[in-house]
Amino acid sequence: MTETHPKQLLHLVIGGELEDIKDITFKDLNAVDIVGVYPNYAAAYAVWKQKAQMTVDNAEMRYFIVHLHKLLEPEHH
Repeated sequence: MTETHPKQLLHLVIGGELEDIKDITFKDLNAVDIVGVYPNYAAAYAVWKQKAQMTVDNAEMRYFIVHLHKLLEPEHH
């Protein structure tokens, strides 16, 4: 019997304080919060939303979802 697994569409959640909220340049790369890698967008979004809500009082703090699967296999996207 063959076991099938859904294709992993890896997503990375990262965040940190930005130099300017109109750009995506972190103030301090050593302080970037690498939250984790998740198997799909839904899981990454849930964590992103939680982290974003925890830092809502800091206007310079931003969290992002990086679509790793698009970087790892660009020919498929």
